[in-house]
Amino acid sequence: MARVLDLIEYMDEGRGEIVHRVPERGSGDFRIGSQLIVRESQAAVFFRDGKALDTFGPGRHTITTANIPGLVNLIGKAFSGQTPFKAEVYFVTTRELTDMKWGTPQPITIPDPILGMARVTGFGTYAMQVTDPQLFVAKIVGTQNLYSTRDIQAFFRSIILSKMMDLIGEMGKSIIQMAAFVEELGAGVRAKAQEEFAARGVTLNSFYVESISPTEETAKAIDARAAMGAIGDMGAYMQYQGAQAMREAAQNQGAAGSGVGLGAGVGLGAAMGQMLGQAATPHQAAPAVAPPPIPQAVTFYIAIGGQQQGPFDMATLQKYVQSGQLTRDTLVWKAGMANWAKASEVSDLTSLFGATPPPLP
Repeated sequence: MARVLDLIEYMDEGRGEIVHRVPERGSGDFRIGSQLIVRESQAAVFFRDGKALDTFGPGRHTITTANIPGLVNLIGKAFSGQTPFKAEVYFVTTRELTDMKWGTPQPITIPDPILGMARVTGFGTYAMQVTDPQLFVAKIVGTQNLYSTRDIQAFFRSIILSKMMDLIGEMGKSIIQMAAFVEELGAGVRAKAQEEFAARGVTLNSFYVESISPTEETAKAIDARAAMGAIGDMGAYMQYQGAQAMREAAQNQGAAGSGVGLGAGVGLGAAMGQMLGQAATPHQAAPAVAPPPIPQAVTFYIAIGGQQQGPFDMATLQKYVQSGQLTRDTLVWKAGMANWAKASEVSDLTSLFGATPPPLP
C-alpha cells in the first residue's frame, strides 16, 4: 500500500532550485487533514493530470476540501475523511533570482551597416522572479515539461538571445559602434522579453550586457577597414584586400610555383602603386567600384512549445538539433515560404539531421 504523506514540506538547503517536486517521482498520496508547510519565499502548487490547480502561500495549512477547490472539481468529492487522493505538489521559489547568467553558446551572425555582416559573441546577467506560481507551474512544468533549474534557465536564455538578435537588427548599429550602446541594448532586450516572461508567470526585473564583441574573423575585418580609413574609399579598400590576398599567395608558393609568386609580387606592386597614386592625386582618382551585395545568411523561425522563436542561423539550428529542441517534426518557416512546414520537409535543413540518429524503436 502506498505511503500517505501526512506532512508536506520542502527545505531548500542551499540547492538553489527554482521548482521542487514532491514526491520527486510519480504521484503522491495525500488526504484530507494532511499538513502542508510553506516557507517564506515559497509557494506550493497542487498539480494533477497536467493541470496546476490550487496554490498555497507561506504558512502551515491543513488540507480540507475548502482550500483545494481545483482538485475537488477535477476528481470530485469521492474522496472524503481519510481517503487518500493522488496529486503532486510543486514548491516554487518566489524570491528574486539575481546574478542569472546568459551568453551566446556560439557566435551569432548579425547584419552590420558598415561591414555587411558580422559575427559576435556576448554575455551578461539578469534577474527574474516568479510572480505567478500557478501560471509558472502550468506553463513551465505542465507545457514545457521542465523541472531542473538548468533546463529552466536554458529555456529563458533562449528567449533572451532571440529578442537580442531581433533588437540588434532593429537598432541598425555596427559592431564597431555597439560598445557605446550596451545600456540601450540591455534596456531594449528587457522590454522586448518582458511579455514572454510574464506569459509564464515570471517578471524580468533587470537585464545587463557585460560584453558584446566581434569574433576574431570580424575583428580582422574591422582592423582592415580601419587601415584604409585614411583613404576612405571603398574601391581602394577592395584593392587593398586584393593586394593582401596576392601577397599571401606569393608567400605561400613553393619552389615549383616561384613564377606564380613572382607574378603575384608584380601584381601587388602594381596594385599598391595605383592605390598610392590615387591617394596622392585625389582629383584624378578613378571612380570607386562598389562590391556586389554580400549574400544574406539563411535564417529560420522555429516553433517551440507553441511559441514562435528566431530567426536563427544554421549554426544555431544545429545546436538546437543537438539539444533535442529542434526535431524533424518541428515546424519551421523562412522568408519565401508560403506556410510553416516540418523541418524534415525543408531541403535546406536536411543536412542538420544527417548526423543525428533516429528515435529508439
